[in-house]
Amino acid sequence: QVQLVESGGGLVQPGGSLRLSCAASGFTFSAYSMTWVRQAPGKGPEWVSTINISGSTRYVDSVKGRFTISRDNAKNTLYLQMNNLKPEDTALYYCARGAYSAAVGSNYRGQGTQVTVSS
Repeated sequence: QVQLVESGGGLVQPGGSLRLSCAASGFTFSAYSMTWVRQAPGKGPEWVSTINISGSTRYVDSVKGRFTISRDNAKNTLYLQMNNLKPEDTALYYCARGAYSAAVGSNYRGQGTQVTVSS
């Protein structure tokens, strides 16, 4: 049974940082690309970043230079380091198995962790 459990969200001031984690179980984590997706209030889900099995990464333009996706295959864990956070980064962040837009609609996703950027 595939399980993805996110943690690390919270309330942070603009310019602050957070590190999200996604603990995976029930499948061979190292064999899959993994993706972070976010959904802001009243909006549809937005692809944020993908890391493939070789460690190559891609980001949506709005987070380039501020967010870093990484994975630890020994710990079956996906990460998202978020720096210089902005109010427009406020959203529910969830991890999903798969890559790019295919992961946005994946059935294999976590429940999400809320990130709120506000002063």
